[in-house]
Amino acid sequence: MATVELRFSALPEHVRTARLVAAAVARRAGVDESVLDEVRLAVGEACSRAVGLHQRGGITGAVRVALTDQEKRFLIEVEDEAGPATVPTPGAAEGDPDEDTLGLAVITGLVEELEVTSGASGGLIRMSWPVSVDAMAL
Repeated sequence: MATVELRFSALPEHVRTARLVAAAVARRAGVDESVLDEVRLAVGEACSRAVGLHQRGGITGAVRVALTDQEKRFLIEVEDEAGPATVPTPGAAEGDPDEDTLGLAVITGLVEELEVTSGASGGLIRMSWPVSVDAMAL
């Protein structure tokens, strides 16, 4: 199991780099070519959401992206340091919950397995896709 980890300042210009790295690592891990655009878009949405949460909260910490090549799955984790309010709740007055809800809805449509959690130190979006059987034989 190999893992590539990125940490970047919560600035919108770094989201593009995260998308490009995620697509390259996914391709090398054996994710089917037809799914690479979904991987790229989902990582872009998750990273954009994390950057937005950092900027709205005035948080200077880094966004972390971990890309893990497991035996039969390709796992991506996007972690922010925005605290416990990273999972939107209906009627929340802080930030723009519609923007967060829309971003999560887009990710849900792109990802086969998705888990969104939030804790005292920040939020985590865990996404995974299957690795093609042909690539595992290489």
